Amino acid sequence: MHSLEGLEQKIQFMVLEVSKQVDDTLKVLIRPDNSIIEKIASRDDYIDNFKSVIENTCFSRLHSQAHLDKTGIDFIRAVNIISNNLERISDFSVDIARQLRYISDHRFLDQFEYRPFFRQILGALDIVVRSLFHRDLSLALRICRAEFVLDKLYKHKFDRIIAQLQSGKETHNLITTLFIFRYLERMGDSLLNIGEAVIFSVVGEKLKINQYQALRESLDNLDFDLRMRDVDFESIWGTRSGCRIGKVTNGAQSNATGVIFKEGKLKKILQEKANIQQWETIFPGLTPKVFGFQESMDNASILLEFLTGCTFQEIVFNDDPEQLENAFFLVQETAAMIWQNTLRKGSKPCAFTSQLFSRLEDVFVAHPELNTPRTHFCGLELPATEELLAELAEVERELTAPFTVFTHGDYNINNIIYNQKEQRVHYIDVHRSKLDDYVQDVSVFLVSNFRIPIFEGAVRNNLNQVGLRFLQFARQFAKEHHDATFEIRLALGLIRSFITSARFELNAEFAAGMFARGVYLAEKILAYRGRPWERFQVPVQILQFRSF
Repeated sequence: MHSLEGLEQKIQFMVLEVSKQVDDTLKVLIRPDNSIIEKIASRDDYIDNFKSVIENTCFSRLHSQAHLDKTGIDFIRAVNIISNNLERISDFSVDIARQLRYISDHRFLDQFEYRPFFRQILGALDIVVRSLFHRDLSLALRICRAEFVLDKLYKHKFDRIIAQLQSGKETHNLITTLFIFRYLERMGDSLLNIGEAVIFSVVGEKLKINQYQALRESLDNLDFDLRMRDVDFESIWGTRSGCRIGKVTNGAQSNATGVIFKEGKLKKILQEKANIQQWETIFPGLTPKVFGFQESMDNASILLEFLTGCTFQEIVFNDDPEQLENAFFLVQETAAMIWQNTLRKGSKPCAFTSQLFSRLEDVFVAHPELNTPRTHFCGLELPATEELLAELAEVERELTAPFTVFTHGDYNINNIIYNQKEQRVHYIDVHRSKLDDYVQDVSVFLVSNFRIPIFEGAVRNNLNQVGLRFLQFARQFAKEHHDATFEIRLALGLIRSFITSARFELNAEFAAGMFARGVYLAEKILAYRGRPWERFQVPVQILQFRSF
């Protein structure tokens, strides 16, 4: 990192100045001194300038040095984050010094022990440079843990001050003291950002401290002979599950296949683990193996087998008709086998509109223009969007599925992995799997395929064909199993998926097109009331982009 040597000196000086700033803040709390308060204010301007110099240097290096590898780029990004947070700590020092003018007697502060805050802050600042330039993750963790200690200290002071405020005495001094401790607690937030920036510079991905600790503990429990500094962590984007997902490999081994690390809410991760075990009894090898599992308070993490292959979405994008045909055949065969083997007779109430209403607010936040009010046009009364959907809920109460199967629960085309070498498919992201109406999976698959924002050429033609053929496949399964209300339930599922998918699409025209498809189907269903639902049919054109 020869090209980055200048940055090391600059960040060292900045840490030194911020440490002086914090130390002077402690001095004025012990014994107020206007000259020191003025020094804190003037030094803050100096630190602001230092931050600007480092920021300019970072962007200049990124712009001018094309040979920088990812490690160098990550380091520069980390330095920029650290300098920004050091500048915030300096600002908080100024804020604390300014509060002293509102204390009637500085000795009032002596009843609250504030020195432990400063010990934590100065101790963390003392190891910032070493942790960054020695790539020392243990020191980075110590910096992060300072925030945890400062939070606990602040909570203790907060509770005590709130209790004393009940007396009605020294209110002015107590509120000012609370502000001072609040600024000290916010210094801890900045230290946490600094520690996480160091972790980022080493690991190569932005991980919250709890995510980093969960990953480290998961790997330790597996007895992997792998130092965290040798870990390559590659985020896997495109998930809307609320979990942090990444591929973990040994950067020292070029042929390492790696594992998938997933961290999120305890309930969701526990459910995924249980569902993977359930899938293993139904269809061995369909889902990834579980290598490790860790619980921590309200969160949990899981290490999963990394499945080689492509998502079905990627297959559709590729200009390889033979590969698409093979993959699509396996997708249908696998689904049919699962549905057949897990089929359980017994009616199941529909739940599409309740799912729709639970997500409708998010749709209208993204696209408020879609929330149309009741209007009158040429003597016709047009209901408001929500009124129309409420009527649909009444229709749904009349309908049930004649049987259930074990469903994926989030059967998007990017949750299906195709392994060409082994000629098989895998399912991922199965935390919603359960015994349910198979139409849930059918409708999600069809709309996840439709909503890909590619409108022309071979890819859109592939998407149209996949949608049409999967509909034919599902209809055939329904016919073979005497599912007389398949079409009307499918329409409800498509309404749910078309309308709720609009919240993920920022192309207003395309989002409105999907929403309109949902409304069109809803109006078609409401107009059909009074006739046998067994004769209702979904128009295939609804799944063809060019036909609507």
